[in-house]
Amino acid sequence: MEEKIAIQIDHISKTYKGSNSPAVDDISLEIPSRARFGLLGPNGAGKTTTINIMCGLLNYNKGNISINGMMLEKKYKKIRRMIGLVPQDIALYDTLTARENLRFIGKMYGLKGKDLKNRIEESLEMVGLAHTGHKQIRTYSGGMKRRINLVAGILHQPEILILDEPTAGVDVQSRNMILQFLHGLNEKGTTIIYTSHYLEEAEDLCSSIAIIDHGKVIITGETKEIIGSKKEYTDLESVFLHLTGRRLRD
Repeated sequence: MEEKIAIQIDHISKTYKGSNSPAVDDISLEIPSRARFGLLGPNGAGKTTTINIMCGLLNYNKGNISINGMMLEKKYKKIRRMIGLVPQDIALYDTLTARENLRFIGKMYGLKGKDLKNRIEESLEMVGLAHTGHKQIRTYSGGMKRRINLVAGILHQPEILILDEPTAGVDVQSRNMILQFLHGLNEKGTTIIYTSHYLEEAEDLCSSIAIIDHGKVIITGETKEIIGSKKEYTDLESVFLHLTGRRLRD
């Protein structure tokens, strides 16, 4: 059976106004359906720009993107409902409760009534926050906010879930819960596209990866195959440092 492609990126480039160099420079990627795909790179490598382009949140200067075989710029409204985004910044209203936040976000995706209420309660239960759903987000710990941020991205049950640093700054227990949750979503058929600076975490979660630097793809393939391709590669971190260097990035 021919492998279905969830996201096809062909020679995408993006240069921000006022910049002399592209943030994304002729990137091409092919992400299979149901993959757990890691998009990795140092600070300023172009990861978040690439993610925002995939989601249709940012225009690009040249190239093409297709999502489930549909051209992004032509079928954006339909594609938008297929994609869930969990951004690096917490995209929630501090003065609303968790349930109020999720109700507002669900309505944006056209959910309503009993279906919306059930999805909210099921999602809160899955991330261990059903008992605090009545509390304002500003009272939540960092780990709790990350978990609600994740729920906000999957409430409409997207086929493709894109996560930008979903475990940044959280406790060990919340990180473990989030990673288990993502494994479970993937086993049910959700395509996961994931970026993080926690390379041990990425090695555990991602079956395939691309490492980008200075807006270019420098390696892509199956995670285990890349680690096993050279004797000096002992884990994903050693691959990353070998290819991107040890120079500090700000």
